[in-house]
Amino acid sequence: GAMGPDMEPLFQAWSYFRRRKFAQCSAICSRLLEQAPGEQVAGPGWETGHPARARAAAWSLKTRALTEMVYVDEIEVDQEGIAEMMLDENAVAQVARPGTSLKVPGTSQGGGPSPAVRPVTQSGRPITGFVRPSTQCGRPSTMEQAIKTPRTAHTARPITSASGSYPRLGTASMLTNPDGPFIHMSRLNLAKYAHKPKLAKALFEYIFHHENDIKNALNLAALATEHAQFKDWWWKVQIGKCYYRLGLYREAEKQFKSALKQQDMIDTILYLAKVYLRLDQPVTALNLFKQGLDRFPGEVALLCGIARIYEEMNNISSAAEYYKDVLKQDNTHVEAIACIGSNHFYSDQPEIALRFYRRLLQMGIYNCQLFNNLGLCCFYAQQYDMTLTSFERALSLAENEEETADVWYNLGHLAVGIGDLNLAYQCFKLTLVNNNDHAEAYNNLAVLEMRKGHTEQARALLQTASSLAPHMYEPHFNFATLSEKIGDLQRSYTEAQKSEEAFPGHVDTQQLLKQLREHFAML
Repeated sequence: GAMGPDMEPLFQAWSYFRRRKFAQCSAICSRLLEQAPGEQVAGPGWETGHPARARAAAWSLKTRALTEMVYVDEIEVDQEGIAEMMLDENAVAQVARPGTSLKVPGTSQGGGPSPAVRPVTQSGRPITGFVRPSTQCGRPSTMEQAIKTPRTAHTARPITSASGSYPRLGTASMLTNPDGPFIHMSRLNLAKYAHKPKLAKALFEYIFHHENDIKNALNLAALATEHAQFKDWWWKVQIGKCYYRLGLYREAEKQFKSALKQQDMIDTILYLAKVYLRLDQPVTALNLFKQGLDRFPGEVALLCGIARIYEEMNNISSAAEYYKDVLKQDNTHVEAIACIGSNHFYSDQPEIALRFYRRLLQMGIYNCQLFNNLGLCCFYAQQYDMTLTSFERALSLAENEEETADVWYNLGHLAVGIGDLNLAYQCFKLTLVNNNDHAEAYNNLAVLEMRKGHTEQARALLQTASSLAPHMYEPHFNFATLSEKIGDLQRSYTEAQKSEEAFPGHVDTQQLLKQLREHFAML
């Protein structure tokens, strides 16, 4: 209910904190801290029984409130910068065995659909059903591609580690405290705080999450773990997190393993698996998760971790099995439902996919992506009455131009399917209006231009498409076919080779290359 005017301020602040009203909590704590020690605090008849202790409590509560305002769960955040990707010093094997590395996605071991059916991201993996941090950081093959990516592709993007979800040094304090930083890092005597375990933990989280000052956080954690005689597993996990952020993965691994020996925690297993994935050892991470499942049977986070790794290694059928296990434990797990749905869709079972997406709709998820997927499922399941209404809803819910572009692109695809090429042309044009870097739309426009006999326009569009998305085989193959028709055999051959590189199992490319080789042999 409403708080009475005579409520004890510290208790009121704590109540605000518990209800996640961090700004009000921080404001009350600030007022308490601004009073001179020993002074009576506003509120009739309430005097601080122990002024120093009350101030310490207010200080600790304010640190926690400020931390919670900018807190990001470290397990889910995973962003590799260009530098970490291209200058990776932790590579264990330069040429890894097939199926043991995430850098070289194996040809689908689990009988997943080919790139002809299921589009791939820049890092060569099939598009998953759910956007998550690890799908955002595929490893580009060349430096040029790495630098081009952030402006073009919307998946597999390399960004600098300083950007993204971590606040830059000192910016969070400006946002949450306009008067200046609440704690001056340079004046802190870390050794003093390390001897007060209750304050030290709140202070560590503040330095790590709010100030993003990893080195000071690491110093504090090292002093505190020493004070706890290396018996507190929590500090070991925090030191591991600091090492991970600083790129010292082997040191982080030691800390997490040591923490697991003292206290078996699911979070620690997830952190350790993150280290192994960054070191490109997915098989070790899988084994770790499976050992974790022996100790924590049916734990959703571990099952989901295994499914993600299988998906990244292109083993789609095993991933689907584990996602089904996730749903047995938690039948409202959005990621699992979305991934199983997209898997059914690309396995030519749109009716089953429709049931999964409908389930998401029943759970109260109401966004552009879901209606876009519903529209596509309805179209392929021949429920044409629902298709256009779903896409209209998707367009009205789109939050940015990229989403709008994707919906228009799918509408164009639908128009091609029902044979209305003029509508398709308009839709692909609208796609490019919303997103000038949409390679698929350039490719499909080129095909429509070819049908009209406009060879030059088609060539220009295909060149744009293949430079924007070197990982897609369609623009290369179409360009090769077009060049062969107009007699430019050399260009046709180089493009066909690029197409073969992007999708080795494409039969039409193989036939074209064979024809061209025969031509050249005759010459």
